[in-house]
Amino acid sequence: MYESSPLFDRSSLPALESDVRLVAETWFQHDDHDAVDPFVHAVPLAYVQFDAHDRYAGSTSYEMETLFRLFLLKECHGWDHETALVEYLTKHPDFCEQIGLDSVPNQSTLWRSWHKRFTAELQDTVETAARTILIKAQNAGVTVPREPERQSPRHHDENEESDPDDQTVLEQAETVTEHVSRVVFPAFSLNRGEGCEIHENAYWDLQTYLGLRENLAANEGARSFIHESNRDRTPLGHAHREHVRDLPIEQIREMYRQAVSRLLDRVADTEEFFRAGIVAIDITESDPFTGDRAGYEDEIIGTKENTDEYAYQWASVQLVGNAVPIVLDARPVRKGDTRKEIVEDLLDSAEALVHVDNVLMDREFDSQHILEMLSQRGLSYVVPKRMQTSEKAQAKRLLKKGKDRYETDRKLHLGDNEWHSTTLIYRRKENSEHTDHQQYSVFMTNRKSGLLSEYGYRWEIESGYKSIKRFMGATTSKHFGLRFFYFAFACLLYSIWRAVDLLVQVQLTGEYDHSPIVTADNTLTLVKKETGIG
Repeated sequence: MYESSPLFDRSSLPALESDVRLVAETWFQHDDHDAVDPFVHAVPLAYVQFDAHDRYAGSTSYEMETLFRLFLLKECHGWDHETALVEYLTKHPDFCEQIGLDSVPNQSTLWRSWHKRFTAELQDTVETAARTILIKAQNAGVTVPREPERQSPRHHDENEESDPDDQTVLEQAETVTEHVSRVVFPAFSLNRGEGCEIHENAYWDLQTYLGLRENLAANEGARSFIHESNRDRTPLGHAHREHVRDLPIEQIREMYRQAVSRLLDRVADTEEFFRAGIVAIDITESDPFTGDRAGYEDEIIGTKENTDEYAYQWASVQLVGNAVPIVLDARPVRKGDTRKEIVEDLLDSAEALVHVDNVLMDREFDSQHILEMLSQRGLSYVVPKRMQTSEKAQAKRLLKKGKDRYETDRKLHLGDNEWHSTTLIYRRKENSEHTDHQQYSVFMTNRKSGLLSEYGYRWEIESGYKSIKRFMGATTSKHFGLRFFYFAFACLLYSIWRAVDLLVQVQLTGEYDHSPIVTADNTLTLVKKETGIG
């Protein structure tokens, strides 16, 4: 059945995506399946050539086909970390046998395979294939582990005649990008003396150029930049790093906020821009740090997962929901920084730029002091709660009664006979693997259950991090300011992309859809062109 597919091509990833769509349609409509997982081991891969998308040379412990299926499973379930995938494989030896997996890989092996072995194109294919599987399964009434995004961020319905063609989109994007670049980049400046021969914009051009290439460091990037730039003089890699290292972190943040303020003013000219609403706050981490961190323990502080690995961490606040997903501010995370300090700091920036109604965070921010601070600011919040003894006991009672949902008011102790009043909402997870109280999630909110449906918007900041990290230049430097600048500049490029996409959509269709019609690569290429490269 797979070999005869008219859309199948033995070496094309786009064709593989089409084949997955074709076979999934048949599989879920005509076979007796009540879950997505069985399809993962049946995805047609026998004729796919992975060699072009395998960045490893030499012998390896796991075949690309097997790893593809593992990451497809991870994406279908929406697991943020490899640990959840390892736990699943350990509990399901039958699945391991079906895909020919002799031993369960550890978390580090899986992380390296995804980030170091798979190309970006293959990663995109995994994400698109998983989304296709979820949609086809859901349409057929099959149980799905998470709600799929209904409109692809990369593909659009070719049968919709009203959609603008690619050339029209690109032409409009070029005009918009030119205006946006002229507005945003003047907010950035270097601490240089008078009479410098190389124009300051050349440094921002080079940083943008680094963001256009995957894992490109400053030295190598500067050498290529000489040939691709239309400038007479361009900075060398070491000079670029030295100037960036001279920027204090607070100056980087201030420049970033000024740039975003200019960007918001530009998109606020459209009625489709929501300058009020929901923000998400989260912390992300760089790739695990494998060198000697002696003397840098306060900055290379570890990972969010309970592992023995270390990494730099960055926090950010981003518009989500109906708003264009612009990153309003970013900051580094050091050892000793409390979650409350981080949230207050980022909210100060966000509220200076937009009107904030609701704040979404994950369970690492479930401190009663953070919740009280949000309430005192007049903000609504939805935050998952880590289940303690009392929550576990309540979940067991709900399970015994067969109840899917339960609300109760709770006072959280702040100290000195002070309390924070909140509402706990117990919600039973659909299609949970667990048979005990772990079927339930507990959320806290100060605006009753109406806001719970909005919590799904929080995934947008996680999705944003994936793109932001692709826009970061590579470096092995331990310099904290340099590392943070790379992250902040990548946040800016991401925000420019999403702002350009909004403006182009409004110009061409009169409305805004969250699924971009302008690709990130196109936007960065146009930014590159407008700032002096190419």
